[in-house]
Amino acid sequence: MGGVPVKHHSKSKVGRRRSQLALKRRFLAVCPDCKGPTMPHRSCPQCGKYAKSKSGKS
Repeated sequence: MGGVPVKHHSKSKVGRRRSQLALKRRFLAVCPDCKGPTMPHRSCPQCGKYAKSKSGKS
């Protein structure tokens, strides 16, 4: 037996918990080679290129 909640959770408490379940917006960058949409810090799915940072570090 078990699994039955003893205390009642209010609507606001349940809503606060479920507020983290919402989908987040995805930011899309533009590939400098093929101008296609790509995720930042990842290789381009269309052409496969990866734009390295231009900070001057090797």
